[in-house]
Amino acid sequence: MWCRIRQSLSRLVLVGSLIMLFLLGLESWSIPPATASIRQTEEAPGQTLVQSRHTLRDKTGNAWQVVLFKRLKANDAISINLRLVGFPGAAKFAHPQPLTMITETGTILSCKDMFAEKSPAANVGQYDFTNALNKLPTAASVHLFPLMSDAQPIKLKIPPEVILEWQIVAASK
Repeated sequence: MWCRIRQSLSRLVLVGSLIMLFLLGLESWSIPPATASIRQTEEAPGQTLVQSRHTLRDKTGNAWQVVLFKRLKANDAISINLRLVGFPGAAKFAHPQPLTMITETGTILSCKDMFAEKSPAANVGQYDFTNALNKLPTAASVHLFPLMSDAQPIKLKIPPEVILEWQIVAASK
């Protein structure tokens, strides 16, 4: 009788240990929490660049680098721009075309193409975001619709966490 109790307890301890090891193992495979990727760089004396960088995927699975940056100059000149970079050969922006944004409430916003004259590469688009940023919701996502030269529809969903990070960049001094 005592032997059966001892054997049952041993099995219970073994099963409990295996379950505990399994649960601890799952923790090591979990995705780490997202962190803000705000960078601040002194480009020149009296000129600072503050930027937020993210890699997002469009509805077809293509990766896009989305960079919002604010350039601060000693003479108080401030510019806030959004740069979109697609995979070379897969994306070719139609310049000069504005960037269209639609909020979840249906508000349509537009940003001027900064590369209307000359783009550093066909897969790079940059837009003046100074006036649009304060009109974006901080608790909802926004959809970006950059125009491509091949009329291929592109839709990038910007989550609220990224928009909140953009607000932090805009408020930086």
